Amino acid sequence: MASRRSRSHQSSSSTRTTDEEQILLSRLASKLQQLLPIAAAGHHSHSRRQVSATDVLEETCRYIRSLHREVDDLSERLSELLPSGTGADAAAQDEIIRSLFHGD
Repeated sequence: MASRRSRSHQSSSSTRTTDEEQILLSRLASKLQQLLPIAAAGHHSHSRRQVSATDVLEETCRYIRSLHREVDDLSERLSELLPSGTGADAAAQDEIIRSLFHGD
């Protein structure tokens, strides 16, 4: 009988942990979803739909890949716009790049 109680207690504890993990996962997925541009654009919408954590993670990965492509494209464009140089020219280029990133 003691072994049955022990198994029952372990099962109940395991279920509770799994439930808590599911709640945490849902909260984190919701927060992550709010950071995605599609979700952010629809943030004010009353018809915001519930999506699975898997869908949010897949969309996040797609978004990150698109950001990487955009950074690569912008880096290539920037390198085409800036002449290659050394010394003072390189320092001037560094200053231009810093000002672009800082919005100066």
